[in-house]
Amino acid sequence: MDYGCNASPRRIMVVADPTQESAGALQYALSKAVLENDELILFHIENPNSWRYTITTFLRRPRGCSTTASADGSLGNTEFLEEMKNACKLAKPKVRVRVEKVALMEGKDKASIILDQSKVLGVNVLVIGQRRSLSTVILGSCTCVGVQKKGQNGGYLLNTKTHKNFWLLA
Repeated sequence: MDYGCNASPRRIMVVADPTQESAGALQYALSKAVLENDELILFHIENPNSWRYTITTFLRRPRGCSTTASADGSLGNTEFLEEMKNACKLAKPKVRVRVEKVALMEGKDKASIILDQSKVLGVNVLVIGQRRSLSTVILGSCTCVGVQKKGQNGGYLLNTKTHKNFWLLA
């Protein structure tokens, strides 16, 4: 069956930040969820009050420098969204990819912002990298997949509204 040509286009949103969990979610989305006529949205919530945001903005490296992983497994914050977008274009050249950024608002948690934006953008599938458990508030909102990458060739641990700790071998 050729799902890529006959299926109606969907909007798939991956919550993007400079962490291994987010990279695993993007890898899952590209390998298992995104079809060639879909639109992929890389969604990032900027936290202007974060010490990491302040430092990396102040100490921006010149363009063209590669992003390196830090001791906590996160990527450098300077150009990770552009690198993720480029990875998407390499993996799925026919998929439309766009970046959406919003600022973290005082008094609003990230889950609420993600939910609000997924509704505003008309998202069909939401993919979120996770370290441990994922809020049931997010899982109950739309088609949402929480993804934990398990090792280099270990597959994915998935959580959805109806499936908890579901193993998908890569």
